[in-house]
Amino acid sequence: MSNTKAGAGGASTRRILLASLVGTAVEFYDFYIYATAASLVFGPLFFPSASPSAQLLGAYASFAIAFFARPLGSFVFGHYGDRIGRKSTLVASLMVMGVSTLLIAFLPTYAMVGWVAPALLCTLRFGQGFGLGGEWGGAALLAVENAPPGWRARFGMFPQLGAPVGFIAANGLFLLLGLFLTPEQFQAWGWRLPFLASAILVGVGLWVRLKLTETPAFQASLAEAPPPNVPLAEVLRHYPRETIAGTFAVVACFAIFYLATAFALGYGTTTLGYSRETFLGVQLGAILFMAVGIVAAGWWADKSSPRLVLMAGCGATVVAGALLPVMMGAGSLALIWAFLSLALFLMGFVYGPLGAFLPGLFPARVRYTGASMAFNVGGILGGGLAPIIAQALADRGGLVPVGVYLAVAALISLTALAPLKNASRHAEA
Repeated sequence: MSNTKAGAGGASTRRILLASLVGTAVEFYDFYIYATAASLVFGPLFFPSASPSAQLLGAYASFAIAFFARPLGSFVFGHYGDRIGRKSTLVASLMVMGVSTLLIAFLPTYAMVGWVAPALLCTLRFGQGFGLGGEWGGAALLAVENAPPGWRARFGMFPQLGAPVGFIAANGLFLLLGLFLTPEQFQAWGWRLPFLASAILVGVGLWVRLKLTETPAFQASLAEAPPPNVPLAEVLRHYPRETIAGTFAVVACFAIFYLATAFALGYGTTTLGYSRETFLGVQLGAILFMAVGIVAAGWWADKSSPRLVLMAGCGATVVAGALLPVMMGAGSLALIWAFLSLALFLMGFVYGPLGAFLPGLFPARVRYTGASMAFNVGGILGGGLAPIIAQALADRGGLVPVGVYLAVAALISLTALAPLKNASRHAEA
């Protein structure tokens, strides 16, 4: 890739791709450290001791806040990303996200300050989701709007590669904490360490992004016409079909990820009875296949089209839904690892090409808003309630309904992608 320099006003290709990757890495790192802390310690630490189940419910409710903050963040950051530029907006989104995550490490508990503790926790969780709402769209645009001809999908896969990077960092850290700390030490102070460590990723991201210049596509759009006063209004008025279809095209990737990670971890450590450390180790091995799938999908998408690769991935995910009850319920850790590896490999094909596909649905003048809204609203539909729904289905009918749920999510995305054959006409703009 050294012979393909992007037109980024002197910024190197390496810096551009690292800047697009690091924000998604922070996003997935944040998701897993918060989800794990919510399931282990946030209930008794931050909520009244009425009952353990009420405490856990409060912790999970605080976790869900970020999903509903993300669309609002995508609107606000998309608005400024389409009006003042990608670089400044990406720096701002990372700052909001990073500071919110870091401050959680310093929160007082309910025993210290009463109701102020959960109020602060929920406020910071909202800040995380708000910042995340502007992160993915801007990172994808930074990559694809700097891509040389014929390299859009391969550049666009770098924000997606942040997912396995963040997942490995989060799970690896919790695995180490589980090995070296007692449960009492983890509850007393150990849970704060992953939130403190997030400052490293955020610092790297800010260092890289502050050295960037504006993307050529945004500069060209400003040269042609003034930026829209309200980008969201223009998106909804002129591109409703692309927005709706792009939103549902995202459902499969969020569903398969949350089922193969959050649901699988909970099911494996409770119903199947494996230790948390054992199952985290299995997932760490499986997540490497997601990275392989993303890279393979990026190359294939540049040779064909992102839409074709996404549709192939959705079709294969239907098959994975049929295999889920067979392999996850076989009572073999090796078969569980094989299924998780397959599922996360397929996620590479329904997630990797999105960095090139969604921006291609919209012209540069409203691309930040359009791509961000489709991605984040699709995230609510595909992932916001996926672990809860899957667990409820498993409790009532075993793993077969969970497999059907995954297959249906894939069919929804496949149906949304089918009529978009000519929708990516803005891909090279």
